[in-house]
Amino acid sequence: MAAELVIDGIQIKAGSTHEIHLPVAKLYNDTDISIPIYVNRAKKQGPTFFICAAIHGDELNGIEIIRRLIKKRNFKLLKGTLIAVPMVNVHGVLNQSRYMPDRRDLNRCFPGTAKGSMAGRVAHKFFSEIVMKCDYGIDLHTGAIHRGNLPQIRADLSDQETLDLARAFNVPVLLDSDLRDGSLRQVARENDVRILVYEAGEALRFDELSIRAGLKGVLNVMSFLGMRKTRQLKVTTDPFIATKSIWLRATASGIVNNRYGLGMHVKKGDVLAEIGDSFGEVLDKVIVHIDGVIIGMQNIPLVQEGDAMFHIAHFTDASEVAENIEQLQDDLFVD
Repeated sequence: MAAELVIDGIQIKAGSTHEIHLPVAKLYNDTDISIPIYVNRAKKQGPTFFICAAIHGDELNGIEIIRRLIKKRNFKLLKGTLIAVPMVNVHGVLNQSRYMPDRRDLNRCFPGTAKGSMAGRVAHKFFSEIVMKCDYGIDLHTGAIHRGNLPQIRADLSDQETLDLARAFNVPVLLDSDLRDGSLRQVARENDVRILVYEAGEALRFDELSIRAGLKGVLNVMSFLGMRKTRQLKVTTDPFIATKSIWLRATASGIVNNRYGLGMHVKKGDVLAEIGDSFGEVLDKVIVHIDGVIIGMQNIPLVQEGDAMFHIAHFTDASEVAENIEQLQDDLFVD
């Protein structure tokens, strides 16, 4: 942890807490748009850790995770620095849109440039002022609109330190995910910042299971890094790494009758859904060709041919993964 931390020209001393509004752009009516940032520094040196949400402006679960983290009763930082950014793509949140106003995906524009497109400028500001000053981070995401994701961690699991963080987060499913050009995770890794991507829930909706699992996971990682003091709790879910994953797509256009849901164990040959016409006739069936667990699926009961319907992750023992997912649900909703 650096002895001195400066964000947007503001010096943040050890042992202090700050709320900062990082200016990034203006609206047509000359209204300033700024990224809200919460900084909590312990007196004792330790890792600098960021958590961010709403890089895609319609992905809202992460905003609530960060709100609950900041307001958590008796939350005390033992060492290091926490930087929490509940909304990166403020334009997108205002418009309930995944994208920036220039129709670019902010998570394909990193590291950005101070003189580029609007998305590139926001990416550059966030990356240079926040990410580059950190050792670790968690980027909070959801599924797309009308598409839900089971709570899962995606990361470069070939890196041992990242794998250790992913296991510490403690959700049942870990997905070894390739780095995508222009993504926050890619440029952070190139600059020796380890990042986890947490995927859970659906765009434009709060999902309580996803929020609780995400908050608990963030706290678990902070405990693993020694940033907060916590009692040793029994680990009730042992994460499993997916060896591969596939998307099943609609082979016809029509009305969907799903037979399976998120987190369920499926076997090769299972019929996951039927696609029918408006008169009740079955046009086609969606059949899975590998054993696995459903980690993502479309929620709207209407499809066009070619639409992605089910995201299936393959594990060595998929039935055990499904049991751990049920255990996670039970644990998070115990009063």
